[in-house]
Amino acid sequence: MPRQERAQAAKEKFYRLSRFPNVLGAIDCTHVKIQAPTDNEGDYVNRKGYHSINVQMVCDADYQFTNCVAEWPGCVHDARVFRNSRLRDAMENGQYNGLLVGDSAYPCRPFLMTPFNQPASEKERRFNNSLCRARVFIEQSFGILKRRFPCLQVGLRMSPERAALVTLACVVLHNIAMLLNEPLDDSTEEPDLGNDASNVLLPDRNDGAGIRRHLCENYF
Repeated sequence: MPRQERAQAAKEKFYRLSRFPNVLGAIDCTHVKIQAPTDNEGDYVNRKGYHSINVQMVCDADYQFTNCVAEWPGCVHDARVFRNSRLRDAMENGQYNGLLVGDSAYPCRPFLMTPFNQPASEKERRFNNSLCRARVFIEQSFGILKRRFPCLQVGLRMSPERAALVTLACVVLHNIAMLLNEPLDDSTEEPDLGNDASNVLLPDRNDGAGIRRHLCENYF
C-alpha cells in the first residue's frame, strides 16, 4: 500500500479522474476458477456454481495492484475476506492515511467508503457517481490482469494452495509489466477534473456512515 509521497500521488490521480478525495485505492474481490479439490470440496463452490478461490485485491489509478489476499475458498463473501485481512487491521489502526473505495458488498467504515444504497439527494447521487468512477479502476485492473494471464480466466487445474501462489505470481508480473509499459494497455484518455481537493481533512470519527455523510455534504 502506498505511503507518504506515493500515497499523495495516488490520491491526486484518483481525484483528477473521479473527483473523490483521499482515495488510496479501490478494493474488490475476483474469483479464480480451479478444479474441484479433494478436501472441503463444497467450500470452493461459489455463488455462480463453479469451484474457485476468492481473491481480494486493491489497485491504484495506474492499474497496479497494491494489495492481494489469495487464500479464501470461493464460497466466502467479499466482506468476510476483508474483515479477516491484515489490510483491514492496518487501515483500522491508522497505518495508512487515506480511504479505500468499494461496492455495496462491503460495510461502510471510516476508512472504506461505499455508495448510498438509495441516494435521496443530488449530493448523494454525485457522491455515488464519483465513487463509481474511482471504484471502476479495480474492475478494469481485473480485466487487464485476466487478459494478460488467461489462465486466471479459464481456470487453474491445481490445488487451491498452488492456485493461490500462481495468482500472486501473476499479480506481481502484471505490476512489472505495467511499470515497463508492456503491451495490453487499456488506458483511456484522462479527463481533466482539477486537483483542488485530492487530500482533505476528515473528522475524527469511528463510524463510516458519519465520514460518508461528511464527505457528501462538504465535497459534493
